[in-house]
Amino acid sequence: MAEILGTSLPVFIFVIFILGGGCAYMAGQAIAVTWRPAKQLIPYSLLLAAFGRFLIYALFDGKLLTITGFAFDSAVIFVIAILAFRMTRARNMVNQYPWLYDRVGLFGWREKG
Repeated sequence: MAEILGTSLPVFIFVIFILGGGCAYMAGQAIAVTWRPAKQLIPYSLLLAAFGRFLIYALFDGKLLTITGFAFDSAVIFVIAILAFRMTRARNMVNQYPWLYDRVGLFGWREKG
């Protein structure tokens, strides 16, 4: 697992899930609240993954230039960001247009009627 991630599992969980995931969650919310498209999460996710990879390298002596590690970091951060985006967008649609939409689950909405 360390060969794929470029670091140990506890370091990956701390840096990518806790630190990077928290930032990704806030980025997803910020994009949704300002009514911007979800495709803007891609560059933000790549930047957060690059920063996470640098933290792993600088603080925990992990590999900096690893393709699989960066790809896995980017995927995890993007999934967290897109989930936050969908939750926030669903909440905003229902709160801003209560006469048009009902909430359906955590990530969706539907038209009334």
